[in-house]
Amino acid sequence: MIKYHTSDNMAENKEVEMLKEKLFDKKENGWKSVKNTDEIFNYANTYMDFMNKSKTEREIIKSSKQIADNKGFKDINDVENLKPGDRVYYINRDKSMYLAIIGKEDISKGLNIIGAHADSPRLDLKPNPLYEDGEFAYFKTHYYGGIKKYQWTTIPLSIHGVIVKTNGEKVEVNIGEDDKDPIFTITDLLPHLAQDQMEKKLKNGIDGEDLNLLIGNIPYDDSTPEGVKLNVLNILNKKYGITERDFLSAEIELVPAMKCRSMGLDESMIAGYGQDDKICVYTELTALTDMEEVPNTTAVCIISDKEEIGSMGNTGMESHVFDMFISEILNKLGLNKPNLLEKVFCASKMLSADVDAGFDPIYASVSDRNNAGYIGRGIAMNKYTGARGKSGASDANAEFVAKIRKIFEESDIKYQISELGKVDVGGGGTIAYILANKGVDVIDCGVSVLSMHAPYEVTSKFDLYEAYRGYKAFFEKG
Repeated sequence: MIKYHTSDNMAENKEVEMLKEKLFDKKENGWKSVKNTDEIFNYANTYMDFMNKSKTEREIIKSSKQIADNKGFKDINDVENLKPGDRVYYINRDKSMYLAIIGKEDISKGLNIIGAHADSPRLDLKPNPLYEDGEFAYFKTHYYGGIKKYQWTTIPLSIHGVIVKTNGEKVEVNIGEDDKDPIFTITDLLPHLAQDQMEKKLKNGIDGEDLNLLIGNIPYDDSTPEGVKLNVLNILNKKYGITERDFLSAEIELVPAMKCRSMGLDESMIAGYGQDDKICVYTELTALTDMEEVPNTTAVCIISDKEEIGSMGNTGMESHVFDMFISEILNKLGLNKPNLLEKVFCASKMLSADVDAGFDPIYASVSDRNNAGYIGRGIAMNKYTGARGKSGASDANAEFVAKIRKIFEESDIKYQISELGKVDVGGGGTIAYILANKGVDVIDCGVSVLSMHAPYEVTSKFDLYEAYRGYKAFFEKG
């Protein structure tokens, strides 16, 4: 028997819908709420321009300094005294950077900090990289960070970095980005001869020692042993004035020679190398430098190095250089005294601006759909990272999560709270725990990424812009 809806049933259904509207966490594509895409697309264009000239951490710092200088920031070493509204930065060995806008309130009440990292997975040259074999010249590499090695073969690669001579001269190298430049590649076996290789596990298909960059094939003359190697060195000597020994004091990185570009017929996404974590560097940096009013709370931006390999070294967040920067601010405010630095940190709040793994329906089995970060749903927060039983995690307390939610909701920022994959499937870490160890309230908060750590990663323009808006709101209202 067919049961027809009565007026009572209709009223009941309306009540249910109203209850759902009130109680459910409505999760939907953020583009649905966008009335005009111009602002988002224009901001994305500036981001892609930034990315295309900033593929390494040194280049990121160089570009960031230009942005900061244009917005009235000064090197803290050139400033004697500080007052509310002053804008300062400190550059650490050209590979990490800290910026601050001094707020109106007593700094002992804490800082609003956002921190991202400029380094990305890549290939580095070994100290003695150049060799010849089979009448080819090669550079030997050592991969940096977590990569799938097979993804780095048969793609166009460019060479970036610095070579420092013993006389102190620093030679900058950038080959493969200009359309007139040659590019480089790492070869792979043709399918016809790869039967043994294809029997291996995916992670063992390419060995790290076989990630050798093909760089030349013409010999210097027809009789010299290692003539191809000699010809390559002769070219480098004419162009840069270097010898083979100068590679001993060089930092040369190989990165994809592919531009960061709009992706999709609707141009809703961005494809590019190194969006982990340069997308958060750009959004936090512009959120800080675009502030027009003096903030109540001193706003601090961190661009760190070495996160992909554990944040070690004197340019990583495990060093005390950031502490020195904050101490210098206290000195130049005329406030410093014993234990004040620790007191400031314990009163501070931070967004650890690092990317999240975006839900990919092709590989849905590794994600908990209810707790995954979705492309196009806004900025993604991770209350904790770590692995398995939250090992190595910085777990944000509920009070702080509620505070960030309040800021975002009052500013109409679209956000989601997610985890990095299913329990026991994997995990990861960020710089969050390092600042948490100082007493800072921290939560990871960044942009969801598809194909993370691959040579070409994918993000949403909507999420990019919401990250910028969200970071700005945190600086202004946190």
